[in-house]
Amino acid sequence: MEEVVVVGGGPVGLWLAAEARLGGARVTVLEARAERDARSKALTVHPRTLEILACRGVVDRFLADGRRIPSGHFGSLDERLDFGGLDTPFPFTLALPQARTEELLEEHAVAMGARVLRRHRAVGLRQDGEGVRVEVEGPDGPYVRRAAYVVGCDGTRSTVREAAGIGFPGTDDTVWGWLADVVLDDPPPGGALSVSGPAGGLMVVPLPDGPHRLVGTDPGNVRTDRPGELTLDELRATVRRIAGSDFGMRDPRWLSRFGNAARQAERYRAGRVLLAGDAAHMHFPAGGVGLNVGLQDAANLGWRLAATVRGADARLLDGYHGERHPVGADLLLATRAQTALMTAFGSDGQALRTLFGRLIATVPDLSAELAHRLTGLGVAYPAGPGAHPLVGRRAPDLAFADTTLFTLLHAGRHVLLDLAGDAGPPVDGVTYHRGPLAAPRGRWADARAVLVRPDGHVAWATDAADGDATAAAVVRCTGGGGG
Repeated sequence: MEEVVVVGGGPVGLWLAAEARLGGARVTVLEARAERDARSKALTVHPRTLEILACRGVVDRFLADGRRIPSGHFGSLDERLDFGGLDTPFPFTLALPQARTEELLEEHAVAMGARVLRRHRAVGLRQDGEGVRVEVEGPDGPYVRRAAYVVGCDGTRSTVREAAGIGFPGTDDTVWGWLADVVLDDPPPGGALSVSGPAGGLMVVPLPDGPHRLVGTDPGNVRTDRPGELTLDELRATVRRIAGSDFGMRDPRWLSRFGNAARQAERYRAGRVLLAGDAAHMHFPAGGVGLNVGLQDAANLGWRLAATVRGADARLLDGYHGERHPVGADLLLATRAQTALMTAFGSDGQALRTLFGRLIATVPDLSAELAHRLTGLGVAYPAGPGAHPLVGRRAPDLAFADTTLFTLLHAGRHVLLDLAGDAGPPVDGVTYHRGPLAAPRGRWADARAVLVRPDGHVAWATDAADGDATAAAVVRCTGGGGG
């Protein structure tokens, strides 16, 4: 019997496979596609995702191929959110086609020892107290795999979710957006454009290999029934109405439509079956957050799966739903709110956009809060009563005399920071670092010992000198599975 089977070899499944493999689990990825999809629905990698990549020492590969954008948008408003003041080594979004992101993630997963099997489609599953029976259609015919745990990373129409009997409630489509990758003979100045008004909203973004991405919506697409297939003539006429020019568009590589249905899995775990990414949440792609939230799901789940396979208390997996389901709910709330702004085509709606844009431009706290939400840097998980203020929060890239926290996290283990030199001896299976911060840093100033999880969030912290309490906390927070 295999330890972990991941169904779906997109970005989320590949990162989950790499994370679980780093933690010591044997992982197989089943992917129905014979080849990687050359089309790139997602283009945006947010700061928190870049931090997660940095915590594994692979971020430079992504930075080398992407284009850095020092701001973001909320609801396609003209007034941008400035990322320059964010407390991160990556105060920008990275424009990188999903196809390249997926390629880099697959290279990493395979290098970590994960098996990626293409043309292997999961068509059903059944679980019992010992494991999960996965029914697969492979290139040589149907067969069965058994695994201790199965994770569905197989998209909004997830076979795994349906087979596990997990509900997917939410709202149906009421708005349709359109997307096109086309050649522009007369692109807007600088290659990029964002425009919104009564005729519709449009964003134009240059792609690395020459074409431009056009994405938007218009009053004619505020409807519950799905429009027909998008044609170049329809797109050209729509863009002219919105922007006054079609920018000389020709030679479409990809024309597509997408709806604003918003749904979330009732549970992210059903026994030995778990969900991550689009299998757990679907929404209008406002703000480019979907891929990022999915990768952050995988970062939260991967170390838990590996620790459980190695013998940690199986209840460690329960924390995944408890922490990530609220993040998914907030994702749907934020994208639905942005959709309302993006489709506010009437006079009252335009007034709302104007007012909200002015608030972003003139109320720094509002702009900062939206930036933290959009980038994922503001995610903090619930802490128990009486917990230290740091618990549940994302740990920044703390600097020490000899290293940084993100470097210490490369091994994918819990990191115990003995900031005052009195936390007791090192604990097996946990990366141990003794020494103070290179410079005082806010609420970290009084902490004497801090345990940071493999996903970069604080598991436990104390302002007291108590080596026994530290050792007990390490065992409790790692589930007794050795980190």
